[in-house]
Order: sequence, then C-alpha cells, then structure tokens
Amino acid sequence: MFFSFRSKASQALFGLCAVALAPAVQAACPALLDHTLPRLQDEKPVNLCSYAGKVVVVVNTASYCGFTPQYKSLEALYSRYQQRGVVVLGFPSNDFGSQEPGSNAEVAAFCENTFGVKFPMFAKSKVKGGSDVNPLFQQLAQASGKTPTWNFHKYVIGRDGRFAFSAGSLTDPLSKGFVADIERLLQQPVAAP
Repeated sequence: MFFSFRSKASQALFGLCAVALAPAVQAACPALLDHTLPRLQDEKPVNLCSYAGKVVVVVNTASYCGFTPQYKSLEALYSRYQQRGVVVLGFPSNDFGSQEPGSNAEVAAFCENTFGVKFPMFAKSKVKGGSDVNPLFQQLAQASGKTPTWNFHKYVIGRDGRFAFSAGSLTDPLSKGFVADIERLLQQPVAAP
C-alpha cells in the first residue's frame, strides 16, 4: 500500500501513529540483576538491570587486604573486555578482618587514586551474615551455594542473566582459567526477552 502526504503536518501525524502502534521491544531484567543499589561515589541509585546482556563479574572488595592488588587485575579485565560486553561491579565490604573501615568517599578516593578504578563501584555493604546482607549477594550465594569467605570473592553472571561460576580470593581475575571462562561466556547468546 502506498501513502501520499500533502503536508508536513500529515507526515508528522503518521510518524507519531506509527511509533504508537509499533510493538514495544524491551529486554526483560534477569532476576539476579533486578536490584537498584547506591553508587559508591555519590550514593545515587543504579539499576543493575542496565547490565542485562553482559557478562557481569561481581566482587566484594576491601582496601586493606592482601588481595587488594587485584583491583589492578579487575580494572585490566574490565578495560580489555568492556567493549565486548564484560562489566565488573565492585562492592566494598568491611565483613572480613575489618579491612574496609573507611567511608564511601574514602573508599572511592582510594580506588581511583591508587588503582585507577573505572569499573562501577557500589556503596559499602554486607556480603555475608544476617538479614541486612546486600540482596544481590544473597541471591548469588543462593544460586551458587557459596558465600564469600574473604575479600575479593568473584561471582560471574552470564549474558543470559544466570549465575555462571564463582572464584575465590586466590583466583586472580587475569589468571588463564578465569579469562578462559569469561571468553567462553562471551560466546554465548544474550537471553531473549
């Protein structure tokens, strides 16, 4: 069928109607990412659904830990794979050895000034224990059957929005096995809405 429009107003009206009639295409948010949490730098809320379709590395961090140099590896992993769909999400926690005693502002300054961290970081939270545990970590512990036993425990969510694997503090994010698993997950399709 061919339509002819005599005026720009008719063309504009047809365009608005076409947009209104077009089916809404919106990706569903995976249950694991269906959380809004405060950002570290300014405590503004961030909806984790914005990371749907990516390989998401979730890690609990601390500034005064023997594993703190992993910030450098996490940033390198993020930098190397960001354009291919990997995001690292850092969650400072004071749960292990009181190794994250500072305020959110102090932690943010430390991460940026010491390790040049550019991957998304979130406000300090509990990652183990009672009812006040970060809800993302509650779900990841349930999905994996593992709770963090120390700082720099890594959970990985696949592009399909499901828990894929976890790695303990001893596993460096740039280790051969960890990177191979990330590469494998990048080959998987994004879940359909």
